[in-house]
Amino acid sequence: MGSLPNLEAPPPSSSRISTVVPATPRCEEKGEHNLNYMDLLMKLHYVRSIYFFDSEAVQGLTISDLKTPMFPLLDLYSHVAGRVRIAKSGRPFIKCNDAGVRIAESQCDKTLREWLDENEYSVDELVHDHVLGPDLAFSPLVFVKFTSFKCGGLSVGLSWAHILGDAFSAFNFITKWSHILAGQSQPKSLHIPNLVKPQFLSNFVFDNPISIKNENVVGEYWLAANDCYVPSHTFHITSSQLHHLVKTTKSITNTDTKYFEIISATIWKCIAQIRGDIGPKVVTICSKNKNTSKCAENEFPTNDILLSKIETNLRPEEYNILDLMNLIGEKKINENYALEKLVEKGDGKDDFFVYGAKLTFVDLEEADLYGVKLNGKKPIRANCDLRGVGDQGVVLVFPGPEDDDGNNGRMIKVSLPGKELDQLKYKLEREWGIQHYASLTF
Repeated sequence: MGSLPNLEAPPPSSSRISTVVPATPRCEEKGEHNLNYMDLLMKLHYVRSIYFFDSEAVQGLTISDLKTPMFPLLDLYSHVAGRVRIAKSGRPFIKCNDAGVRIAESQCDKTLREWLDENEYSVDELVHDHVLGPDLAFSPLVFVKFTSFKCGGLSVGLSWAHILGDAFSAFNFITKWSHILAGQSQPKSLHIPNLVKPQFLSNFVFDNPISIKNENVVGEYWLAANDCYVPSHTFHITSSQLHHLVKTTKSITNTDTKYFEIISATIWKCIAQIRGDIGPKVVTICSKNKNTSKCAENEFPTNDILLSKIETNLRPEEYNILDLMNLIGEKKINENYALEKLVEKGDGKDDFFVYGAKLTFVDLEEADLYGVKLNGKKPIRANCDLRGVGDQGVVLVFPGPEDDDGNNGRMIKVSLPGKELDQLKYKLEREWGIQHYASLTF
């Protein structure tokens, strides 16, 4: 079963929770935010991100300073401060009622270095344990948690209901908070992207999409269930390791090749070898929609992503990284049209999950996790993950911190059943020199 909020165990550090609402009450202007088919597909998932700042970046900032920007921010993101309601038809929507987002304040009795040494890049405990339910009318869609460390450092943890928008939308939200904190002027409203309706294209599938799975056991909480324990681990690949990976796979001959494709193909091959004859011969690619007109920085949050399937008939021992890269880069079959029809057929009442329905690779290479700044300083570490991952697992690929030479490596967040994750750590270190622990010097 999926891990639900632990309501009985005491927190690891002292904590208190408050609510922040939009600076300008809507009154009679309060309305409803209708959810599109992709929002409804993602309703059992959550985006979580964490940002670690040293004492120098936090110098002079009080908890009041950190909370104050949330008020004008929610004027821009008014529906984020709303609550989910269920229409008479059974279709969910968001009531823009200014109910607010939750702010959690915690004190940790460890220094930042001690925490990182013990927990590496983990987001657990520093991001609020957030799930919609059991009473949707009182369930906040967003939690922001500020944790102060004994050394004066600070972590900022965001838990974002995926029904609001994709990971890019979540990162934009917390980045804009830091911009307001820094005194930067903000637009009066957000740009609403021109969402492109799925078209009848040659690379679309129209029936029986496999990128999602129907969830039949959703109870009081909106969270995908698991048949086994699915832990997560973060791998940091430096820029030099990336260059070695490119050289080893000879993928440098293709100048259009993305690191995402190289990394995904490498991990796909490893997991296939671990699972043997049971797969995965079919995987899902989750990527940013390149065809939509967007204004990235001031963009209204949306779930504007493409879900594609890839299939292969090869046996695991026949997997070749270059062949898998070609499948990922050139042979994706877009399932968005079929997914829209499936959701609309049930008028949004059905429950589905995406991440981990099949082994899922999520392309976040264009995400800017280091755009969040305090006192003009970037976080010394940042990470993200997804909550509500199915048993087939998920792999996130996103930029890492700058190396000593000024280049960015990649972070890989992998969620897999426990034994498979342990085997993957071993294979990546033995075969590719990618250590299963993170370098935490700073």
